[in-house]
Amino acid sequence: MYNRRIPTLSGLLICIFCVSSCGGGRQETEQVRPIKVMTVEEAPVGKIRRFAGIVRSTEFSQLSFDVGGLISSIYVDIGAHVKKGQVLAVLDEEPYRLEVDAARAELDKAQASIVNMKAEYERQLRVFEQGAGTQSRVDQAKYDYDAAHSSHAYAVSQLKLSQRNLRNTSLAAPYDGYIAVRSAEPHEKVQPGQEILEINAAGDMDVVLAVSETNIANIRVADPATITFPTLPGQTLQGSVREVGSAAIKANSFPVKIALKDPPAAVSPGMTAEVSLRMTEREHSAGILIPLQAFLPSGESWHGHVFVYDPAGSAVKKRPVRCRGMENNMAIVEEGLTPGEIIAQAGVTFLADGMRVSVVE
Repeated sequence: MYNRRIPTLSGLLICIFCVSSCGGGRQETEQVRPIKVMTVEEAPVGKIRRFAGIVRSTEFSQLSFDVGGLISSIYVDIGAHVKKGQVLAVLDEEPYRLEVDAARAELDKAQASIVNMKAEYERQLRVFEQGAGTQSRVDQAKYDYDAAHSSHAYAVSQLKLSQRNLRNTSLAAPYDGYIAVRSAEPHEKVQPGQEILEINAAGDMDVVLAVSETNIANIRVADPATITFPTLPGQTLQGSVREVGSAAIKANSFPVKIALKDPPAAVSPGMTAEVSLRMTEREHSAGILIPLQAFLPSGESWHGHVFVYDPAGSAVKKRPVRCRGMENNMAIVEEGLTPGEIIAQAGVTFLADGMRVSVVE
C-alpha cells in the first residue's frame, strides 16, 4: 500500500516543477498599436458664401458733355480702343462760337465804358476843385467809374465761361482704354450730363458685388476670394477684397469690389462671375480643423482630448482641447493645439496616454 503512493507523489512534484519552469520562462511583449497621423495647421474657419457679381474695369467712366446741344459727330463705337486725350465726340459748335463773339463784344463795351467813366470822374473832380462843381457830382462820377470796373470784370468772366463752354463741345478720352457702351447717335440733341459713352480703362479689373447687411460685417479689405465664371468652365482665379462700401445701396445691400489677380485675356468687363468668400465671425480667431475621428469627447460640451504623437519616443500623449463648433465634418479646435503638432487621425478610443505606437504611412 505504501509503495503504490510513492510514484504518485513523485509524479505530482515533477508536474509542479515543470509548470513552474514554464511559467518563469514566459515574457510579456509590450503592445505597439499602428496609427495614422496628421500634422495640424492653422486654417481660417467660417462658412463659405457665394455671391454673383459683374466684372468691371477697376477704372471706368461714363462720359458726357458738360454742355447741351446737338451731337455733330461720334468717332468711336463699342469695342474701339482709344488713347488718352483722343476726341471721341463733338457737339455743334456754332451756338457756342456765337456766345464767345457776344461775350467778347460785351468786354469791348465794358473797356470803353471804363475809359469814359474815368474821363467823366476826372472832369467832375477838376470842376469841384475849381469851386464850380458839387461834391455829389464827384461822388456820382466816382461811383459810375467803379461800376464800370465791375462790369468789365463781369464781362471778362463771361468771356472765359463762353470759351470754356466752346471747349466742352468736344468730348475726349480721360485715359487709355476701350469703349464699353455707346448711348447716343449723331444729330441727337443731348442735355448736360447725359451719358454718351462709357470707357473702361485698360489694365486691372474687379468683380463688383452687392452684399447683404447680414454678411457685410464679416468682410474686410484684403480678405482672399476665389472667382469662377459660368461662361469659362474650369477657369478659376484668385483675388482679394479691394473695397467695402460703408453705405447701403439698393435693397439694403452694400457694394464690395473684388480685385482680380492676373486676369487672363478671356475675362472681360461685363462678364458674370461667382465669388466665394469665407465668412468668419470677427470675434473668433482662426482655429485648427481636425477630423471628428481624432477628437475624443469628454463629459463637458465641446471639450475633449486628442492624442499628440511624439516622434522621439514613438508614443502618444493625451491632450485636453476645447472646440467651438464644426465645419464640413471637421472639429474647430480653439485651445489645446498649436500648428505643426502631429496627432492621431483616427482610432483614438483604442489609445491611452503614453502608449507606444507605430505610424502607418
